[in-house]
Formats: sequence, structure tokens, C-alpha cells
Amino acid sequence: MPLVPDRDCALCPRLAGYRAANRAANPTWFNAPVPSFGGLDAPLLVVGLAPGVRGANRTGRPFTGDYAGVLLYQTLLKFGVARGNYGADASDGLALPGCRVTNGVRCVPPANLPTPAEITACNTFLKAEMAAMPNLRGVLALGGVAHKAALRARGLRASHADFMHGRIHVLPDGLLLADSYHVSRLNTNTGRLTTAMFEAVVGDLLRHLG
Repeated sequence: MPLVPDRDCALCPRLAGYRAANRAANPTWFNAPVPSFGGLDAPLLVVGLAPGVRGANRTGRPFTGDYAGVLLYQTLLKFGVARGNYGADASDGLALPGCRVTNGVRCVPPANLPTPAEITACNTFLKAEMAAMPNLRGVLALGGVAHKAALRARGLRASHADFMHGRIHVLPDGLLLADSYHVSRLNTNTGRLTTAMFEAVVGDLLRHLG
């Protein structure tokens, strides 16, 4: 299975229909399954939920172009696993020498909410991607959906480890799975996730990775 779905991937009819509608309404946008950002040789994989309609679906790069990317990339820059400047544009020159960023679902879903069937269908790409990362030692899951997607990609049931912000789980194969609330505007605006909270999770995981 390839790491990236075909541009016209039809695995999820609802997402394919929404993608077609976005292409018609916004023909200059990316409007396709969003590829991961960063090298396959990275030791850390950040997994989000799905592209935002005006974010990654527009720019073609995960967490780029909407509010969620600000906290994520500023934190990765602070800890040295990203280099350059985040300009909210895929051509901003930002590089990820120490990590890779992706989503559990590669196509933008209506109302930013994929269905369980869509999450399952797209997991084959996450599984292949993780298998293709020879140096992978840690996964940062942004939210419960990403947490479950990472477990499924490693052949584990969702019940193997409960999502808990700030928790680092050691999976049977030795992979570290760290949980954080998603870096969405909703979570940051309500105070459910603060900059200090997110930096604490990232810093703790990186210390464990050495």
C-alpha cells in the first residue's frame, strides 16, 4: 500500500464528494489527500486528526494555513525539531529535520469530523507510513482519534491504552505514544490546552527519546 492516497482516492465516498465540491468552489486550493511533511528517517511522528478545510486542504501541507499550526510549529521550532520560520504557507521554507507530521485521515472532512468508517479506511496509509519509518521511536497523538489511529496502525485495539493528556504509553514493540489534546483553536481558546501544557508534553516526549 502506498504511503499517500491517490489524488482522487475513492475509499471514502463522503470525503470524495466533499473534496469535489471544494475543488469546484476553490479551484486554486490543493483539494486532495494531504501528504505528510518531514522525512521518513525522523524518529518522531506527529499525528493529527484531519486537514482543515482552509488550512491543509488549501495549502497542501499538514497544519499549515489555519490556527492549529501556530502552536504546533512554534513548539516544534522551540524544541529544535523544526527549523526556519512558520509562515502559514507551504512555501515558507519551514523544515522538519527531527520529526514528521501527518494526519490520521488525509482528506478534509465536512465540519472537521471524519466518521469511524473513514478513520478506519485511511488507517492503512498511516500503518504503511509508520512501517516505512526505520528510525521511528515516538508518536505524538493530537487528540483521541489520533491516539486510536496510532494504536490501530500498530495492530493494537483502542482499549490497549486509554487517551490521557500528558501520558506517555510504551507500546509492546517499544514505541512511545504520547498524548496531547489537539492544538485546535477550540481547545486553546477555551484553555483546555495552553502553550505551557503542550510544550510540557512535547518536551517530556523528546526527553524520553533522548
